[in-house]
Amino acid sequence: MVRRPLPRILSTGSAQIARSRELARTAADSATDVLHPLITITRGLRRLASAGRRRWAETPKDKRGPLLFLVASVVLVVALVPYGPLLAVITLMAAAAWQGRDRTPAAPEGPDESQTQRLRSLYEALVPYFSTAEDPDPLFTHGGEWDKAFPVYEFDETGRITQLVIRYPAYFLDGEADSRARIEQLLHAKSGRGREYRFAWDEEGNQLSVTVLPPLPTDIAAQRFVTSPGETVLGFTDPTEVQRTLPLTHGEEQRDVPPVVWRTGVRSTEPHLLVMGQPGSGTSTLLRSIALQALLHGDVVIIEGGGTGEYACLTGRDGVLAVECGLTGALASLEWAATETERRLIAMNRARQAGHQPPEDTTRPLWILLDRPSAFTHLAAADGHRDPQSLLQVPLRHGRAAGVTVVVADQFDSADALSDAVRQHTRARVVLGPATPEQLTAVLGAPPRTTPAADVPPGRGYARLGTGPVHRLQVPATPDPHDEATSDTAREAVLALLPPRTTPADAVPVEAVVADAP
Repeated sequence: MVRRPLPRILSTGSAQIARSRELARTAADSATDVLHPLITITRGLRRLASAGRRRWAETPKDKRGPLLFLVASVVLVVALVPYGPLLAVITLMAAAAWQGRDRTPAAPEGPDESQTQRLRSLYEALVPYFSTAEDPDPLFTHGGEWDKAFPVYEFDETGRITQLVIRYPAYFLDGEADSRARIEQLLHAKSGRGREYRFAWDEEGNQLSVTVLPPLPTDIAAQRFVTSPGETVLGFTDPTEVQRTLPLTHGEEQRDVPPVVWRTGVRSTEPHLLVMGQPGSGTSTLLRSIALQALLHGDVVIIEGGGTGEYACLTGRDGVLAVECGLTGALASLEWAATETERRLIAMNRARQAGHQPPEDTTRPLWILLDRPSAFTHLAAADGHRDPQSLLQVPLRHGRAAGVTVVVADQFDSADALSDAVRQHTRARVVLGPATPEQLTAVLGAPPRTTPAADVPPGRGYARLGTGPVHRLQVPATPDPHDEATSDTAREAVLALLPPRTTPADAVPVEAVVADAP
């Protein structure tokens, strides 16, 4: 069954809604400016009436009669005096305008003393990097004017910088990565550690924008995502990085969150994925999330090198062709996957030459998920067997045309054991957990534009699809439902996404499942 594509109002409607809100806000501001005198006088009349009612309530009953006689006498005198009513109305309007004025104290312009001291300290720290002895009119100099270098600045309630725009001289080497890294490291240290900062370099305007990023949500559980066939949600990122949001369910609430969507299939430019991380960083969680999404439209072969049983919940499920934890089963599964890729290519080529549609058994997507394949490399070398990664040559090279997608997840300490084919053909990259800038650049091909988080939760990292930008990433919580440490809510969320079990887990060997697969 072909799923209907995501309606435009859900995918790109956020920009239209924001534009409508901006137009409504502009109209309201214009109306407020035009009607401001009337609003002020009306507020003043209301305050005068309230004051009169209070004065009348405070007047003793025995004195209310003389007070009424006095008011009536004043009204009669005003009515008999030439231009008295007009002068009375003018006086009343003036009193109402005075009483209805905005009495809220004006916000102080500019930073306070502590904020000024913070900006001055930051300015002095940047002097050695943004100044030179040959500059006749330096922008940065010890004891100079910091307000010329910082045209825009914002602070939070605690007095820490949340946004800053820095002007720097044109001779600064902003095109060199090392020079920019030194400035970013200094700003990270001086503006306050423990937060994530985004640095945007405007090389044409000689300006650097520093923005404090809010933490990514870590409470998003596994669920059905509103995506089209061939789209896989890797996780969620900042709203300013992508032009799309997904409606998600969080308890009894619904909210729109910007996703990082990885597109696979014949027209994909990044048909295969490589995930790197530290132990406990969430690489297995990401593979489980991908497997649950892939089972909606395709078949899955899972090979686990860690031997911890992270994918036992998928054994025997509809669409799961194999879940292998041993070397022999891994070799058999990958050999079948290579043969299946070749069979699909031949069948599709013959159908095209004959002018027919490709057979149905060649159009159903096939996913090969490998968790820590480097563990099998050491075992194969010790037992004299073939390295299982060598069987990935055909699926990696021809998988896009055959509808075969390969996802490899491994750890940094085993990165050297990855084959050249895996490194060359996995153009979609994800790094999870703590990582050094050198490791991020080596895996992603480019450094991230943000500073690393101080506390890295599981599933937190960076993603880059091909030659695109580096996105912050938070993987949806997809724990092992058989793990005792998993909460009941997370366990039920994962179990609800599992396909029905068509084969008992202990009834049919996995090798037979692979052999009988189409």
